[in-house]
Amino acid sequence: MTLLHRALDLSASKLVVILNGAAGKRDAANKQDLIRDRVAPRVRSFSMVAVNGSGIAGAAGRAVQEGADIVVALGGDGTQSAVAGALAGSDAVMGVLPGGTFNYFARELAVGATLEAAIDTLLGGQVRTMDVADVNGRHFLNNASFGVYPEILERREAIYRRWGRSRVAAYWSVLLTLRDLRDPMHLTLTLDGEKREIHTALAFAARSAFQLESLGLDGADAVRDGQFALFLAKGHRPRDLLAAAFRLAFGKVAHGQDFDLVMAEEIVIETRQRQRLLAFDGEKARMTGPFRLRVRRAALSVIVPPAADPAAPMAAGA
Repeated sequence: MTLLHRALDLSASKLVVILNGAAGKRDAANKQDLIRDRVAPRVRSFSMVAVNGSGIAGAAGRAVQEGADIVVALGGDGTQSAVAGALAGSDAVMGVLPGGTFNYFARELAVGATLEAAIDTLLGGQVRTMDVADVNGRHFLNNASFGVYPEILERREAIYRRWGRSRVAAYWSVLLTLRDLRDPMHLTLTLDGEKREIHTALAFAARSAFQLESLGLDGADAVRDGQFALFLAKGHRPRDLLAAAFRLAFGKVAHGQDFDLVMAEEIVIETRQRQRLLAFDGEKARMTGPFRLRVRRAALSVIVPPAADPAAPMAAGA
Protein backbone atom coordinates (compact mmCIF):
# COMPACT_ATOMS: atom_id res chain seq x y z
CA MET A 1 0.00 0.00 0.00
CA THR A 2 1.48 3.34 -1.01
CA LEU A 3 0.25 6.91 -0.96
CA LEU A 4 1.72 9.92 -2.71
CA HIS A 5 2.68 12.64 -0.25
CA ARG A 6 3.67 16.25 -0.65
CA ALA A 7 6.91 17.19 -2.31
CA LEU A 8 9.72 17.46 0.20
CA ASP A 9 11.06 20.92 1.07
CA LEU A 10 14.74 20.17 1.65
CA SER A 11 15.63 23.77 2.40
CA ALA A 12 13.44 23.70 5.51
CA SER A 13 14.50 20.24 6.65
CA LYS A 14 16.74 19.00 9.42
CA LEU A 15 18.57 16.02 7.90
CA VAL A 16 20.61 13.38 9.74
CA VAL A 17 22.68 10.68 8.01
CA ILE A 18 23.12 7.42 9.95
CA LEU A 19 25.91 5.13 8.81
CA ASN A 20 27.54 1.97 10.04
CA GLY A 21 30.81 3.37 11.33
CA ALA A 22 32.76 0.13 11.72
CA ALA A 23 35.36 1.43 9.27
CA GLY A 24 37.63 4.43 9.15
CA LYS A 25 38.69 3.44 5.67
CA ARG A 26 39.56 5.91 2.96
CA ASP A 27 36.63 4.76 0.83
CA ALA A 28 34.22 5.36 3.70
CA ALA A 29 35.68 8.83 4.28
CA ASN A 30 35.32 9.66 0.58
CA LYS A 31 31.66 8.63 0.68
CA GLN A 32 31.00 10.80 3.69
CA ASP A 33 32.71 13.78 2.04
CA LEU A 34 30.62 13.29 -1.11
CA ILE A 35 27.37 13.18 0.85
CA ARG A 36 28.29 16.23 2.94
CA ASP A 37 29.40 18.27 -0.08
CA ARG A 38 26.25 17.59 -2.06
CA VAL A 39 23.57 17.46 0.62
CA ALA A 40 24.59 19.91 3.35
CA PRO A 41 24.15 23.06 1.18
CA ARG A 42 20.60 21.99 0.28
CA VAL A 43 19.13 21.55 3.78
CA ARG A 44 18.46 23.74 6.82
CA SER A 45 20.49 21.53 9.15
CA PHE A 46 22.88 18.66 8.32
CA SER A 47 24.63 16.14 10.56
CA MET A 48 26.19 12.72 10.15
CA VAL A 49 26.33 10.02 12.83
CA ALA A 50 28.60 6.96 12.59
CA VAL A 51 27.67 4.11 14.95
CA ASN A 52 28.26 0.37 15.10
CA GLY A 53 25.62 -2.10 14.01
CA SER A 54 23.94 -2.53 17.40
CA GLY A 55 23.61 1.23 17.85
CA ILE A 56 22.02 2.12 14.51
CA ALA A 57 18.39 1.84 15.60
CA GLY A 58 19.06 3.87 18.75
CA ALA A 59 20.83 6.61 16.79
CA ALA A 60 17.95 6.83 14.33
CA GLY A 61 15.43 6.96 17.19
CA ARG A 62 17.34 9.78 18.87
CA ALA A 63 17.43 11.69 15.59
CA VAL A 64 13.62 11.50 15.43
CA GLN A 65 13.27 12.58 19.07
CA GLU A 66 15.54 15.55 18.39
CA GLY A 67 13.34 16.77 15.56
CA ALA A 68 14.93 15.36 12.41
CA ASP A 69 12.68 15.75 9.38
CA ILE A 70 14.75 13.34 7.26
CA VAL A 71 16.85 10.43 8.50
CA VAL A 72 19.09 8.93 5.82
CA ALA A 73 20.50 5.40 6.13
CA LEU A 74 23.84 4.72 4.45
CA GLY A 75 24.58 1.01 4.36
CA GLY A 76 23.29 -2.42 3.46
CA ASP A 77 19.94 -4.01 4.16
CA GLY A 78 20.69 -4.54 7.86
CA THR A 79 21.38 -0.83 8.31
CA GLN A 80 18.32 0.15 6.26
CA SER A 81 16.12 -2.19 8.29
CA ALA A 82 17.34 -0.81 11.63
CA VAL A 83 16.68 2.78 10.58
CA ALA A 84 13.29 1.93 9.05
CA GLY A 85 12.24 0.23 12.28
CA ALA A 86 13.12 3.33 14.29
CA LEU A 87 11.21 5.62 11.90
CA ALA A 88 8.10 3.49 11.37
CA GLY A 89 5.02 5.25 12.70
CA SER A 90 6.79 8.62 13.07
CA ASP A 91 6.53 11.80 10.99
CA ALA A 92 10.18 11.56 9.91
CA VAL A 93 11.00 10.66 6.30
CA MET A 94 13.62 8.05 5.43
CA GLY A 95 16.28 8.49 2.77
CA VAL A 96 18.10 5.46 1.37
CA LEU A 97 21.75 5.40 0.27
CA PRO A 98 22.96 1.89 -0.68
CA GLY A 99 26.21 0.71 0.86
CA GLY A 100 25.96 -3.05 1.22
CA THR A 101 26.37 -6.19 -0.84
CA PHE A 102 22.88 -6.92 -2.13
CA ASN A 103 21.01 -3.67 -1.34
CA TYR A 104 17.62 -5.28 -1.95
CA PHE A 105 15.71 -2.42 -0.30
CA ALA A 106 17.48 0.29 -2.28
CA ARG A 107 17.05 -1.69 -5.50
CA GLU A 108 13.34 -2.24 -4.91
CA LEU A 109 12.83 1.47 -4.33
CA ALA A 110 14.95 2.16 -7.45
CA VAL A 111 16.82 4.96 -5.70
CA GLY A 112 19.92 4.30 -7.83
CA ALA A 113 22.60 1.66 -8.16
CA THR A 114 25.43 4.02 -7.17
CA LEU A 115 25.88 6.41 -4.27
CA GLU A 116 25.86 9.36 -6.67
CA ALA A 117 22.55 8.27 -8.23
CA ALA A 118 21.00 7.67 -4.82
CA ILE A 119 22.02 11.18 -3.72
CA ASP A 120 20.28 12.50 -6.84
CA THR A 121 17.11 10.72 -5.69
CA LEU A 122 17.50 12.11 -2.18
CA LEU A 123 17.79 15.66 -3.53
CA GLY A 124 15.14 15.45 -6.25
CA GLY A 125 12.74 12.70 -5.24
CA GLN A 126 9.28 12.57 -3.76
CA VAL A 127 7.89 11.10 -0.54
CA ARG A 128 5.78 7.96 -0.47
CA THR A 129 4.48 5.79 2.33
CA MET A 130 4.95 2.04 2.37
CA ASP A 131 4.02 -0.95 4.47
CA VAL A 132 6.46 -2.36 7.02
CA ALA A 133 6.38 -5.84 8.57
CA ASP A 134 7.12 -6.70 12.18
CA VAL A 135 7.47 -9.69 14.49
CA ASN A 136 6.33 -8.88 18.03
CA GLY A 137 7.17 -5.23 17.36
CA ARG A 138 10.57 -5.85 15.71
CA HIS A 139 10.39 -4.36 12.22
CA PHE A 140 11.93 -5.78 9.08
CA LEU A 141 11.97 -4.95 5.38
CA ASN A 142 13.02 -8.07 3.47
CA ASN A 143 12.50 -11.22 5.50
CA ALA A 144 12.36 -12.86 8.90
CA SER A 145 13.39 -16.47 9.42
CA PHE A 146 13.26 -19.17 12.05
CA GLY A 147 15.34 -22.32 12.35
CA VAL A 148 18.57 -23.20 10.63
CA TYR A 149 19.37 -19.82 9.03
CA PRO A 150 19.57 -17.83 12.31
CA GLU A 151 21.73 -20.64 13.70
CA ILE A 152 24.05 -20.31 10.69
CA LEU A 153 24.40 -16.57 11.37
CA GLU A 154 25.30 -17.21 15.01
CA ARG A 155 27.85 -19.90 14.09
CA ARG A 156 29.31 -17.64 11.41
CA GLU A 157 29.89 -14.77 13.84
CA ALA A 158 31.73 -17.10 16.22
CA ILE A 159 33.95 -18.32 13.37
CA TYR A 160 34.60 -14.76 12.20
CA ARG A 161 35.67 -13.71 15.70
CA ARG A 162 38.16 -16.57 15.87
CA TRP A 163 39.46 -16.81 12.31
CA GLY A 164 38.49 -13.53 10.62
CA ARG A 165 35.98 -12.75 7.90
CA SER A 166 36.27 -14.75 4.69
CA ARG A 167 34.10 -16.56 2.18
CA VAL A 168 35.58 -19.88 3.29
CA ALA A 169 34.60 -19.13 6.89
CA ALA A 170 31.06 -18.29 5.79
CA TYR A 171 30.70 -21.59 3.90
CA TRP A 172 32.24 -23.48 6.81
CA SER A 173 29.61 -22.06 9.17
CA VAL A 174 26.87 -23.44 6.93
CA LEU A 175 28.42 -26.90 6.87
CA LEU A 176 28.98 -27.01 10.64
CA THR A 177 25.43 -25.86 11.39
CA LEU A 178 23.88 -28.43 9.06
CA ARG A 179 26.18 -31.13 10.43
CA ASP A 180 24.85 -30.47 13.92
CA LEU A 181 21.21 -30.30 12.81
CA ARG A 182 19.22 -32.89 14.69
CA ASP A 183 15.46 -32.48 14.68
CA PRO A 184 13.35 -30.00 12.68
CA MET A 185 11.20 -27.46 14.47
CA HIS A 186 7.65 -28.34 15.40
CA LEU A 187 5.60 -25.25 14.60
CA THR A 188 1.97 -24.41 15.18
CA LEU A 189 1.04 -21.89 12.50
CA THR A 190 -2.04 -19.70 12.62
CA LEU A 191 -2.56 -18.28 9.13
CA ASP A 192 -5.33 -15.67 8.99
CA GLY A 193 -7.04 -17.52 11.84
CA GLU A 194 -6.53 -21.09 10.55
CA LYS A 195 -4.18 -23.41 12.48
CA ARG A 196 -1.70 -25.87 10.97
CA GLU A 197 0.93 -28.17 12.51
CA ILE A 198 4.28 -28.16 10.66
CA HIS A 199 7.66 -29.86 11.03
CA THR A 200 10.40 -27.90 9.25
CA ALA A 201 14.07 -26.95 9.60
CA LEU A 202 13.47 -23.44 8.23
CA ALA A 203 10.55 -21.01 8.11
CA PHE A 204 11.23 -17.94 5.95
CA ALA A 205 8.69 -15.08 5.93
CA ALA A 206 9.27 -12.81 2.93
CA ARG A 207 8.12 -9.20 2.51
CA SER A 208 10.22 -8.17 -0.48
CA ALA A 209 8.77 -8.76 -3.91
CA PHE A 210 12.04 -7.68 -5.49
CA GLN A 211 14.08 -10.16 -3.47
CA LEU A 212 11.73 -13.03 -4.31
CA GLU A 213 11.90 -12.28 -8.03
CA SER A 214 15.69 -11.92 -7.85
CA LEU A 215 15.91 -15.41 -6.32
CA GLY A 216 13.43 -16.90 -8.77
CA LEU A 217 10.87 -17.61 -6.04
CA ASP A 218 7.08 -17.36 -6.13
CA GLY A 219 5.02 -15.11 -3.89
CA ALA A 220 5.95 -11.63 -5.20
CA ASP A 221 2.35 -10.78 -6.19
CA ALA A 222 1.09 -11.78 -2.73
CA VAL A 223 3.70 -9.53 -1.11
CA ARG A 224 2.63 -6.61 -3.31
CA ASP A 225 -0.96 -7.25 -2.14
CA GLY A 226 0.10 -6.81 1.48
CA GLN A 227 0.60 -10.45 2.47
CA PHE A 228 3.51 -12.53 3.71
CA ALA A 229 4.98 -15.26 1.54
CA LEU A 230 5.97 -17.93 4.07
CA PHE A 231 8.39 -20.59 2.82
CA LEU A 232 8.66 -23.82 4.81
CA ALA A 233 11.62 -26.06 4.01
CA LYS A 234 10.57 -29.65 3.27
CA GLY A 235 14.01 -31.20 3.69
CA HIS A 236 14.83 -32.41 7.20
CA ARG A 237 18.26 -33.94 6.61
CA PRO A 238 21.44 -31.85 6.14
CA ARG A 239 22.05 -33.19 2.63
CA ASP A 240 18.48 -32.29 1.58
CA LEU A 241 18.91 -28.72 2.85
CA LEU A 242 22.31 -28.39 1.19
CA ALA A 243 20.88 -29.56 -2.12
CA ALA A 244 18.01 -27.06 -1.82
CA ALA A 245 20.49 -24.27 -0.99
CA PHE A 246 22.57 -25.04 -4.09
CA ARG A 247 19.46 -25.11 -6.29
CA LEU A 248 18.38 -21.76 -4.83
CA ALA A 249 21.83 -20.27 -5.49
CA PHE A 250 21.60 -21.25 -9.15
CA GLY A 251 17.93 -20.36 -9.61
CA LYS A 252 16.90 -24.01 -9.89
CA VAL A 253 14.63 -24.33 -6.87
CA ALA A 254 12.35 -27.34 -7.18
CA HIS A 255 8.94 -25.97 -6.22
CA GLY A 256 6.98 -28.47 -4.16
CA GLN A 257 10.12 -30.49 -3.52
CA ASP A 258 12.31 -27.98 -1.67
CA PHE A 259 9.63 -26.03 0.20
CA ASP A 260 5.93 -25.40 0.78
CA LEU A 261 4.67 -21.87 0.22
CA VAL A 262 1.75 -20.37 2.13
CA MET A 263 0.48 -16.79 1.99
CA ALA A 264 -1.35 -14.81 4.66
CA GLU A 265 -1.82 -11.25 5.90
CA GLU A 266 -1.17 -12.21 9.52
CA ILE A 267 0.79 -15.17 10.86
CA VAL A 268 1.28 -16.47 14.39
CA ILE A 269 4.10 -18.98 14.91
CA GLU A 270 4.28 -21.03 18.11
CA THR A 271 7.22 -23.30 18.86
CA ARG A 272 7.83 -25.86 21.61
CA GLN A 273 10.90 -23.84 22.53
CA ARG A 274 9.38 -20.48 23.48
CA GLN A 275 12.62 -18.51 23.18
CA ARG A 276 14.21 -18.76 19.76
CA LEU A 277 16.90 -17.13 17.68
CA LEU A 278 15.41 -15.24 14.71
CA ALA A 279 17.04 -13.54 11.74
CA PHE A 280 15.81 -10.20 10.36
CA ASP A 281 17.30 -8.93 7.10
CA GLY A 282 20.58 -10.72 7.86
CA GLU A 283 20.74 -9.65 11.53
CA LYS A 284 19.81 -11.94 14.42
CA ALA A 285 17.91 -11.48 17.68
CA ARG A 286 16.70 -13.83 20.42
CA MET A 287 12.98 -13.41 21.09
CA THR A 288 10.20 -15.03 23.08
CA GLY A 289 7.13 -16.49 21.40
CA PRO A 290 4.47 -16.83 20.35
CA PHE A 291 5.64 -14.86 17.32
CA ARG A 292 3.05 -12.63 15.69
CA LEU A 293 3.92 -11.45 12.17
CA ARG A 294 1.88 -8.54 10.87
CA VAL A 295 2.01 -5.86 8.21
CA ARG A 296 1.73 -2.25 9.35
CA ARG A 297 0.04 -0.37 6.54
CA ALA A 298 1.66 2.84 5.25
CA ALA A 299 3.82 3.05 8.39
CA LEU A 300 7.01 4.35 6.76
CA SER A 301 7.63 7.41 4.60
CA VAL A 302 10.51 7.08 2.14
CA ILE A 303 12.10 9.22 -0.55
CA VAL A 304 11.81 7.62 -4.00
CA PRO A 305 12.45 8.85 -7.55
CA PRO A 306 9.74 11.01 -9.10
CA ALA A 307 7.13 8.76 -10.72
CA ALA A 308 5.69 9.32 -14.15
CA ASP A 309 2.42 7.97 -12.77
CA PRO A 310 1.75 9.27 -9.24
CA ALA A 311 -0.67 6.39 -8.62
CA ALA A 312 1.85 3.72 -9.61
CA PRO A 313 2.19 1.09 -6.87
CA MET A 314 5.39 0.52 -4.97
CA ALA A 315 5.98 -2.83 -3.31
CA ALA A 316 6.60 -2.94 0.39
CA GLY A 317 9.91 -4.24 1.62
CA ALA A 318 13.02 -5.04 -0.26
